[in-house]
Amino acid sequence: MYPRISDLLLDLFGIDIPLPIQSFGFFVAISFLVGGWALTQELKRKESEGLISSTIKKVLVGAPASLNDLLLSGIVGFIVGYKLLYAGLNYAEFVVDPQQFILSFEGSMIGGIGGLAISALLKYYEKRKVQLDTPVNEDVEVHPHELIGNIVVIAAVAGLLGAKIFHNLENMDDFIADPVGMLLSFSGLTFYGGMICGTAAVLYYARKNGIGILPMLDAAAPGLILAYGVGRIGCQVAGDGDWGIPNDMPQPAWLSFLPEWVWAYDYPNNVLGIDLQRDFALKGLNSETGKAFPTPLYETAMSFVIFGILWGLRKRITIPGMIFSIYLVFNGIERFFIEKIRINTVYEIFGNNITQAEIISTVVFVLGVSGIVYFAKTGKPANK
Repeated sequence: MYPRISDLLLDLFGIDIPLPIQSFGFFVAISFLVGGWALTQELKRKESEGLISSTIKKVLVGAPASLNDLLLSGIVGFIVGYKLLYAGLNYAEFVVDPQQFILSFEGSMIGGIGGLAISALLKYYEKRKVQLDTPVNEDVEVHPHELIGNIVVIAAVAGLLGAKIFHNLENMDDFIADPVGMLLSFSGLTFYGGMICGTAAVLYYARKNGIGILPMLDAAAPGLILAYGVGRIGCQVAGDGDWGIPNDMPQPAWLSFLPEWVWAYDYPNNVLGIDLQRDFALKGLNSETGKAFPTPLYETAMSFVIFGILWGLRKRITIPGMIFSIYLVFNGIERFFIEKIRINTVYEIFGNNITQAEIISTVVFVLGVSGIVYFAKTGKPANK
């Protein structure tokens, strides 16, 4: 496993460059970028076909930098400088545990003051370059795809918060034992929590900016599953604990053309420092090999297939809400069945053992089927 990008570079190319980039975080960042790319393409297409439209906003042009502008820039500059200079002066420590380093209160006051001054001055001169004797209000046309930057940031912040909240709810005992560690750790993220909170926040923002809920959901559906698949690559590369149940069975003959780790893997040097065989024993699971089903790999493959299907259907199915409903059906099926070979917290409901993800995936599937039936009966093609 490669907890850090540096580990990957060392193994593949023999280059030992200490970089403070964790593999899981790297692929999460890439997932937001590819998801944003797919959403951008869909918003552009929908606008060109008249399915969504741009909006006109009043913008004050030529005004000098306000006190709020300078304060906001200064605060951001202070935080960046406070951490950046301290990280540079303590680089070896920073590389070992960058997330703990970033989320701690440690930093350089000199760097913070310098960052504040530089950032505020840059904002001041940026505004001064376009300052007019008399500021005027101008009508500016804003296209939906031009909001992607804000949408990605909103989805990232709300999604990560939701994923962390749902994970802690699912593992309440661990949270009670170490609340600070559980809140600050970037590991332990529940996808459905991120999807629910991120989607709600993005829809609210899109609605405020004149983008209809159903067109936005349909435009986002392919990118959502693509981003999920890329994010799961990070889980596999870093070994963040999302592996499956023990798998001691020999690799099937029909799968012999692929490496053995595609069938069963022990995740050596994983980011959590867990020995799978010992961990299985602590959980009361029997394992002779200490290998598990590499479920993140399976989810990546299934996500890419679902993305291909949705991407192929998006121009053929023009009833608003239908593409997103199909996405929900595929998403629910994929997650429900992968849970059968994953290790997760189990709840006993009416004498049956079921996980949080199985409950939510069932609800998601039902919502998807209901949406398909509803929109098929009541919806009309958007281009007619």
